Amino acid sequence: MKKSARIWTALLLAAVMLAGCGNTADQKDSKAKQKTGAFPVTIDDASNQDVTIKKEPKKIVSLMPSNTEITYALGLGDKVVGVTSNDTYPKEVKKVEKVGDMNVNVEKVISLKPDLVLAHESSMAASADAIKQLKDAGITVLTVNDAQSFSEVYKSIEMIGEAAGAEKKADQLVKNMKSDLRDIQEKAKTISKNEEKSVFIEVSPDPDIYTTGKDTFMNEMLNVIHAKNAAADQTGWVQMTDEAIVKHNPDAIVTTDGVKAKAVEKRDGWSEINAVKHHRVYDVDPDLVTRSGPRLIEGVEELAESIYPDTFKE
Repeated sequence: MKKSARIWTALLLAAVMLAGCGNTADQKDSKAKQKTGAFPVTIDDASNQDVTIKKEPKKIVSLMPSNTEITYALGLGDKVVGVTSNDTYPKEVKKVEKVGDMNVNVEKVISLKPDLVLAHESSMAASADAIKQLKDAGITVLTVNDAQSFSEVYKSIEMIGEAAGAEKKADQLVKNMKSDLRDIQEKAKTISKNEEKSVFIEVSPDPDIYTTGKDTFMNEMLNVIHAKNAAADQTGWVQMTDEAIVKHNPDAIVTTDGVKAKAVEKRDGWSEINAVKHHRVYDVDPDLVTRSGPRLIEGVEELAESIYPDTFKE
């Protein structure tokens, strides 16, 4: 009996081990399928929902310009059937159906019969009702994270790539962005501590001037090029008074709101700011430095060339 019991025990252990190996193999197969863009895929999106995309999307609606830019950069432009009126890049979006601005035209979106709608974390509250209506209509909605750093931008790209069956392209795009960023960082190493400039970034004009503090990708952009954010004592996107800006006395001012340098230099009380005294006020393309998409590295380059022309302009 003892021998028989040992045999049965051995058989039972063998069965358990085989079952375990089978489960491991199944898990590996599942992960491998997701990595190769096979469907279905399940993604934990920025709304903390597990979103399952059953088939590769053929028709995509984007509710945020950064989502749109990422989608086109992944070679999926021919699948985009709807964008917002705020979308300006690439030029092909001008011909794409518009589905509202920050207010989503739900009926329009539904009429386009998309397989996938790319929403955005930053507008979750404002679009809550619209998103619910879309989901109730049986449309798959993926909420992309509101990126506040380069690593989070990469995450956005990878999320959209996985959702749309373009993971390899997403991986390559992220790899290229990281490589280009390293090239900029290498150039920035030649800037000494004594040469580093404090920079005030204006993202909204007077009378309600807003800037970008720490914990934002624009602050990270300044760090990359060895510039000091004049508003680094603030967090996130904040409003600042004229008096506070004058007190910070930045070496350079960058506007991303369409305000030209001459207009900034004429503001009352700003004449004593170092940036104004030495005519170091620059206006840059807002889309390059405020949209958390694939052109963000171009934004870093534009900032660098404006603030440190001797180092970065060839």
